[in-house]
Amino acid sequence: MHPEILRELHLQHNRDLQQRAHRAQLARTVSRTLRAMRRGTHVAEADEFVVPAIPDYVDGSFRTAGDRADGQVPAGHRAA
Repeated sequence: MHPEILRELHLQHNRDLQQRAHRAQLARTVSRTLRAMRRGTHVAEADEFVVPAIPDYVDGSFRTAGDRADGQVPAGHRAA
């Protein structure tokens, strides 16, 4: 068999396997969610992700409501 045809058959087989695995994972997720809903537990509570606070400035400080939005540096800060 021609190498290009073999390669295409191999790629098609891999795509089919990946789609089958994705559908199986999706079915397990749906089944798990429905089971949790029937039991009265909330799956969303377990999946909550709290985003950590990310500093606004390089020195690790955070912007406060009192900071100026016009881009001027407050008197207590020096430009680097």
